[in-house]
Amino acid sequence: MRPIRSSPRSPVPGAAPRYGLARVISKLGVCSRSQAEKAVREGRVSVDGKVVLDPERSADPQRQRILLDGAPVAASARVYIALNKPRGIVVSAADERGRDTVYDVLKDAGLPWLGPVGRLDKASEGLLLLSNDSVWAARLTEPKHHVDKTYHVQIDAVPDTALLEALVHGVVEQGERLAARRATLLRRGEKNAWLEIVLDEGRNRHIRRLLAAHDIHVLRLIRVAIGPLALGELAKGQWRHLSEAEVRVLGQA
Repeated sequence: MRPIRSSPRSPVPGAAPRYGLARVISKLGVCSRSQAEKAVREGRVSVDGKVVLDPERSADPQRQRILLDGAPVAASARVYIALNKPRGIVVSAADERGRDTVYDVLKDAGLPWLGPVGRLDKASEGLLLLSNDSVWAARLTEPKHHVDKTYHVQIDAVPDTALLEALVHGVVEQGERLAARRATLLRRGEKNAWLEIVLDEGRNRHIRRLLAAHDIHVLRLIRVAIGPLALGELAKGQWRHLSEAEVRVLGQA
């Protein structure tokens, strides 16, 4: 077969939207978009019997036969799970430094490919959602939807009211505004305390950077809820399927 590298087509008036081949494969829940792009560039994907090497070439899974490694690409059954991510685990499909990832935690679970819905950094723990439903995932992660995420954070200081107010007021750090929607004291000791911090947007290492701006170090950071979904009694390193009601409510959050 002669590989097809690119062949722009003019849109047909009234035709259904056509997406790039890698995006089509990803939207069907087969793998991530980056994995799909890699597969296309490696010549592992064909459309109507012809190998395609351009991940952005438009494709229509309703009218074209798409094969990945010789097998038909079809929509996977939608799967939604909640995982209690342990500390020290990387939220990534692969890690260049050989560290354990969430996929190592799930490797014997018999699940299809799932993508993380949002992120937790290596040192953070708690509630992480994974799904192969890219539309649902985007609804939860797009900043414009402002889905609340609740964290319990142990810090190396005993906060006063002024600090809690300052966390809500926010700071500008490296050109980004970092602020909590709510910050409350859960309990305190002699030298440290636990806070509950709620974010309605999530920037890279948001809470750690926000607290560092006030010379406060994070000792532990646990995400305990996403929207109305609580981590609850789910044990560390364990996962469960979301109920239909939970999927529906989160999709409306």
